[in-house]
Amino acid sequence: MKKTILLVDDEVISRTILTFILQREGYQVLTAIDGLDAQGHLQGKSIDLIITDLNMPNMDGITLIGEIRIRDAYKYTPIVLFTSESEWQKKKAIEAGANGSIDKSFQTKQILTTIKAMIN
Repeated sequence: MKKTILLVDDEVISRTILTFILQREGYQVLTAIDGLDAQGHLQGKSIDLIITDLNMPNMDGITLIGEIRIRDAYKYTPIVLFTSESEWQKKKAIEAGANGSIDKSFQTKQILTTIKAMIN
């Protein structure tokens, strides 16, 4: 059965490229444009990993991480921050409950290695 990844990012190009890479590797990808949109996917669906941007309209990544962590069904779902923000911002996301981070200037091998380590 395919593993499902929820990808949350307000940048169309980031969503498109990452979705392509992940689908090519056999993952099912759900997408959302911000934290509010992502909450529509958090209604009991089986999600194996969440990748979220930090700076988004309506609900940012830190707030989304907090919302995810209070839901029993997703309390232990791995969350990866996908951002080009500073180390301080990444640390703040880890403190909120993210399991790791990937810089937006990623290499395909880097993101796939991180994802596989968290859900395979």
